[in-house]
Amino acid sequence: MITSTHQKKLEYGDFQTPLELAVKVCEKLIELGVNPDVIIEPTCGVGNFIEAAAKLFKSANKIIGVEINQTYLHELSKRDKIARDTRIDVKHADFYQFDWSSLISNITSNILVLGNFPWVTNSQQGHIGGVNLPNKNNFLLHSGLDAITGKSNFDISEWMLIQVVQLLQNQNACLAMLCKTAVARKLLSYLHSNNLNISDYTTYKIDAKKYFNANVEACLLFCKFDSTSKQYYCDVFNNLQSSSPQRIGYYNNILVQDINSFAKVHSLYNTSKKSQLQWRSGIKHDCSNVMEFKKIKNQLVNGFGEIVDIEDTYLFPLLKGSDVAQNRIHTTERFVLVTQSFVGESTESIQDIAPKTWEYLKSHANYLDNRKSKIYQANPRFSIFGVGAYTFTSWKIAICGLYKKLDFKLVGKLCNKPAVFDDTVYFLSFDDEETANQTFKLLNSPTSKAFYSSLIFWDDKRPIKSSILNSLNLTALANVVKNITAHDHNMTRNLGS
Repeated sequence: MITSTHQKKLEYGDFQTPLELAVKVCEKLIELGVNPDVIIEPTCGVGNFIEAAAKLFKSANKIIGVEINQTYLHELSKRDKIARDTRIDVKHADFYQFDWSSLISNITSNILVLGNFPWVTNSQQGHIGGVNLPNKNNFLLHSGLDAITGKSNFDISEWMLIQVVQLLQNQNACLAMLCKTAVARKLLSYLHSNNLNISDYTTYKIDAKKYFNANVEACLLFCKFDSTSKQYYCDVFNNLQSSSPQRIGYYNNILVQDINSFAKVHSLYNTSKKSQLQWRSGIKHDCSNVMEFKKIKNQLVNGFGEIVDIEDTYLFPLLKGSDVAQNRIHTTERFVLVTQSFVGESTESIQDIAPKTWEYLKSHANYLDNRKSKIYQANPRFSIFGVGAYTFTSWKIAICGLYKKLDFKLVGKLCNKPAVFDDTVYFLSFDDEETANQTFKLLNSPTSKAFYSSLIFWDDKRPIKSSILNSLNLTALANVVKNITAHDHNMTRNLGS
């Protein structure tokens, strides 16, 4: 059971910055030549960044903190170093309601926006019933299915950072914010896609486990703004002390993990995504207790532990992402109900073709009918997603998107039926084994691995994505591999003669 105090911490993404880290961040900023007249911390919490900034930025003439939590404000008011510093002005206000535009537009001197925005996503807050959210207006302008499924989920800090960088346009200003590394990259993409000004964009990795007891890749994001610069690359340092960065950025409008490596393989980039085999994601049903089964002693058992007696017609062998990643692909005891052969297909025929299956679905309709995602609301009852002709082919090449390894697997039929995957898996589908084998060899070639490695950000929660997988031109890859093989063959022949 979640206590009200713990729920509030979850809702507000409450990772209070230790004073030790706040001091190290301010020391780094001084090393970088940051010398602000006005410092603003938009979510100041118990005031550790306020105290560190007041101590280290002696020439700052104003330090402004904003905080919604009254308990934190009370704690902050009892800190002598803050209470005695006349430069400090702490306001009780909600970030989402505060008039930031008026505050910043009235400052004509050097600004530093400093701090640590909430480390929580809008879907996490929705799960706990949180209300501490910005207006849900699809601010990244995703379209169609993307706008109501996974891509519509965003970090609250991402939304807040976007508001700040918009306010700092054409200002002589710096931004220094602790955030998830993935959020820092998303913000760079936002700046690029909206042609916003940025003169310096740098990240320094921090140990989130040490400072926040959080298992997430995090960093100090440092930005400088002016009225003309548009530097859309990021120098990535391994820590606050490191002096040798790796540069990520845009190559022909493509955000790449390693600019130098991608330059060597950029000719393999697929500019026409519809002209080749498509990587697809596995089946999405959002109700595993009802739709998935294990075969135990030759009986089907659902996620509730119920023994289930249904026809075999709509049952298919299921491989999870962990099965694919750990090479458990030759046998399975897992099965899933695949209620449609394509998205939007009527499910009414199930009651005639497989009446026991239909009765089973109806008996668990309270779970299926109450799935939260909007994608189910305008579709036939008991619908699923991620299904099409590609689901039912005999051969597939699969990879799990969650694992930090380029490890493709060739999967054939299981239990005399096409194997299907959960939605953490991406796959290519084939009707014949020979084509599948040839493509499998291509994807495991050093050239293919080099191409994907230059694009994948391994610290993402789901580092391998369909957009990245589909960016490889398989025809171009086949030609490159063929030429390399021919060259190696000629070299061997010449050495032997």
